[in-house]
Amino acid sequence: MATATADLALDLKDVDKSYAAGWFKRGVHALRGIDMHVGRGEVFGLLGPNGAGKSTLIKILITVISPTRGQGTMLGQRIGDKATLGRVGYLPEHHRFPDYLTGRQVVEFYGAMSGVSRSDRKRRAAELLDFVGMARWADTKVRGYSKGMRQRVGIAQALVNDPELVLLDEPTDGVDPVGRRDIREMCQTLKDRGKTVFLNSHLLSELEMICDRVAILVQGRVASQGTIDSLTTHRQRYEIEVSSEDSHVDTHVRQALAPWLLPGDGGGLSGALPGGERMELQFDQPHEPARIILGTSDAARVQGVLDALRARGLTLRAVRPIRPSLEDLFMEAVTDPQTGRALAPGAKEGA
Repeated sequence: MATATADLALDLKDVDKSYAAGWFKRGVHALRGIDMHVGRGEVFGLLGPNGAGKSTLIKILITVISPTRGQGTMLGQRIGDKATLGRVGYLPEHHRFPDYLTGRQVVEFYGAMSGVSRSDRKRRAAELLDFVGMARWADTKVRGYSKGMRQRVGIAQALVNDPELVLLDEPTDGVDPVGRRDIREMCQTLKDRGKTVFLNSHLLSELEMICDRVAILVQGRVASQGTIDSLTTHRQRYEIEVSSEDSHVDTHVRQALAPWLLPGDGGGLSGALPGGERMELQFDQPHEPARIILGTSDAARVQGVLDALRARGLTLRAVRPIRPSLEDLFMEAVTDPQTGRALAPGAKEGA
């Protein structure tokens, strides 16, 4: 396998995974040629519907399963290199700790399994339990923990070997809003310390707040990958809301924007700016504000429209830059454009 560039924590090329058909089940094509690149020192979010292949991909990274084909590197070495795995921390989605152990004992136990010396793992356990907000309950048995407390201890054990790359599978599952905020802050702190954080989560709002880049996995393929800004550039727009002192706001808006409207197009409800960006007019009730939607994210291109509306005596109630959310991107990726329905999970062989 080729060596990754120095600035990549993960570099995956054409990773494919098929499960052969058995006596009682049909074959499943879980991953279909995954290309993915995660930079060092960034927070990267992996998202997708159930059955998209997220867990399969993570299991390949930590060598629980082997890919059918493909190549890749992790921290500059081929995936599967044992020395490199010692520089990786991992929090599974459905982790279980022995409930007769205390939080401190859990972290020290995983430190021992990771080859951390006895003195270092004791020191690290104390530091990490404080880092995740569990110092007060360090010597309480796991059986007395809530789900959120178990998640915090899970993050601590994932960090006990001081990893360069941290894989967190649903780290905020079952965690209350305060805990989710704390976990976001932990991820930011890890990034500030030069760590790479790879997050798998269903909470899109959480990923949007913390991730530098994301990848959306659909039916075993990467549907899109990049920063949220880069993925939404073609859909960013401005929305202007205006009102009038009388009930003829629609007439005033059409007259103000006449130079840009397209004749005969839906009764003068659409047009284009000089640069070709689309303009759309929306009218509800006669006494309700009107909306003008401009297909540009460039504030300078909006000024002429604002001047024309003011000159007509219209009141500008709001001027809002609109960027699609991560949820918008996700729903677009998982929706069949022909039927408008959510795409099914990864297709099965022979289906």
